[in-house]
Amino acid sequence: MTIIARLRAAGCVFAEDEAHLLTAEARTPAELDAMVQRRIDGEPLEVILGWAEFHGLRIVVEPGVFVPRRRSELLVRHALTLARPGAVVLDLCCGTGALGAAIAAELGEIRLYAADIEPAAVRCARANVADAGGEVFEGDLYAPLPASLRGRVDLLVVNAPYVPTDAIAMMPPEARDHEPRVALDGGQDGVDVHRRVAAEAPQWLAPDGHLLIETGESQAASTAEAMARNGLTPEVSTDDELYATIVVGARG
Repeated sequence: MTIIARLRAAGCVFAEDEAHLLTAEARTPAELDAMVQRRIDGEPLEVILGWAEFHGLRIVVEPGVFVPRRRSELLVRHALTLARPGAVVLDLCCGTGALGAAIAAELGEIRLYAADIEPAAVRCARANVADAGGEVFEGDLYAPLPASLRGRVDLLVVNAPYVPTDAIAMMPPEARDHEPRVALDGGQDGVDVHRRVAAEAPQWLAPDGHLLIETGESQAASTAEAMARNGLTPEVSTDDELYATIVVGARG
């Protein structure tokens, strides 16, 4: 059976594309066979390859980290309309650091900071933001950040978990079984982390700074409410093609 046939039999919708990528990445026939078997067993393709394509970049991905999705490019696009060269950008709940890396790749000279609670994510993020001179901190939300950042962040970009706890069981196995629960579980209504982020955001944002949070269509109103409750002016933006929703909160 060919690689494409094996992948297709395992339910891989884009079997031909995946076979090409795996073949290009493997150094030996034995390694290729092992990689194909890992994919058949349900591992995310990006984890097997060691990278994910995001906004034109190859983002380093390790086992046990949240794989960046194309829908998050909506947040990047909006961030680029608000940013300026020299801006202070904070990628919170950064995962692989894909958001910050993409913004830096487009803007060039920015001061980039990132933070995540997961050690594996922090390792990936440090590799992915190295070219931009970014600094990555390990810890819960704002806790590990230097106090000198307070009141200086122009763009606070966040892809925090927003899947309701009870909905995780319905996620595709490659996400449910291979990505850290802390990167998926947004609490009972999916907005627990967004509320925590919004509660402290005004302390960290510069005057006229913006908080951008990726959220779900069903969670958008609650994410916006969390921002408004903490003095930010929220605006919901969606992209049907990317199946993406974000909320942008402006600090007046």
